[in-house]
Amino acid sequence: MIIGCCFIFVIALLINKASLDVTVVGFTGSSIVLPCSLAKHGLKIQDISVLWRDKDNVKIYDLIKGKASVEKQGPQYKNRAETFPHEYERGNCSIKLINLTQADEGDFSYFIIQSSYSKQEIVRLFINESTVETGNQSTKEENQPHKRTIVICICIVLFIVTVTACFIIWRKKVKSSLM
Repeated sequence: MIIGCCFIFVIALLINKASLDVTVVGFTGSSIVLPCSLAKHGLKIQDISVLWRDKDNVKIYDLIKGKASVEKQGPQYKNRAETFPHEYERGNCSIKLINLTQADEGDFSYFIIQSSYSKQEIVRLFINESTVETGNQSTKEENQPHKRTIVICICIVLFIVTVTACFIIWRKKVKSSLM
């Protein structure tokens, strides 16, 4: 029974981790910002490199110790990708993709690299065929702000119910062996 409790807890953690990816929705012909914040990692741009790649590992943009580089940038991103240099010091290493096409849809990765630390994060981009935007571009997380909280609460409740059931079964076995 204890193994079952641990299994449920691990599954709950994996479900929560899977929901942490950022998803953005763009429109053909428009622009979208793919977010990247170093502030949540406590890192400073002058100490690290941030490498942006698309689903096919094509180079979009590199930020190396606070300096932007488009050397060997994929031709499909030439004059379509830009960063926000005035935001680097605040830890904002997001990129903006201009003139979106259906071919842009997919996963974009950014790699944060420091001498003793590295991390990969994924931003998932969905493209809406409509050329008319129906409001501000936003992340799915903003559209469903309580999704992660609900998943966590359900997992905690399942964990507590499982532990309680294990305890009740164990207590009944102990009582029956004493009689």
